[in-house]
Amino acid sequence: MLERFRQAKAAEIERLLALEDEGSMPPPFEGERPDFLRALWDVGPGAVIAEYKRASPSKGDINLALGPEQAAQAYRVAGAAALSVLTEEDHFKGSLDFLARMAPAGLPMLRKDFILHPVQVIQTAATPASAFLLIARMCEQEELREMLALGMAFDLPAVVEVFDEADLEKAQALDPDIVQVNSRDLDTLTTDLARAERLGKLKPEGQLWIAASGIATPEDLDRMVQAGFDAVLVGTSLMCGADPGAALKALTRRTG
Repeated sequence: MLERFRQAKAAEIERLLALEDEGSMPPPFEGERPDFLRALWDVGPGAVIAEYKRASPSKGDINLALGPEQAAQAYRVAGAAALSVLTEEDHFKGSLDFLARMAPAGLPMLRKDFILHPVQVIQTAATPASAFLLIARMCEQEELREMLALGMAFDLPAVVEVFDEADLEKAQALDPDIVQVNSRDLDTLTTDLARAERLGKLKPEGQLWIAASGIATPEDLDRMVQAGFDAVLVGTSLMCGADPGAALKALTRRTG
């Protein structure tokens, strides 16, 4: 599955490298970036990163009718601590433009895509994103190190995603500020929160951890908090209905 995603990004990376060679890359974003890390720490355990996710390989089309602006505002009103924005086009029907369209909601945004080359970090820095995703399994350790450092030069922290103990060991050698544990099995595409619970026992003090995939009910959220996670990233279960804001309120048991 990850190799399919890698191949899908090849043309984009080539295009960005050509722009870089021409000196035509867009300049860094000059507006305000809400602090992604601080927003999650401030809310504390149970903070929700609400995702705008129109489609996925496992679910197909999820909610193509809901615009990014509508989703961002609904999530803000419903109490999301931050937003996750799918920008991958081929498999998730996302767009880099969604970041600018969702920025007026005022929440920090995680660019969720397959970032494989430093030039994609530079591209991200030209948007209002407050953080970007790095999947440990998709990159060599030195590539991860380079992109982490480049992100910090732009004041863009990386969320380093892991699926198992080997991924976690690779990530922890880089001492990232944020680790995301994904409970999805990449071979079967099924989810099992026991995976996050198992890895959660390895969480060091002071590092912010996010649980992702398979979180659909208040009980799931409570389970991840009990497992030691500081935040959760939730997409499909919020987006599959007509009102993602109401779904977020139900997840967090918020009535206001």
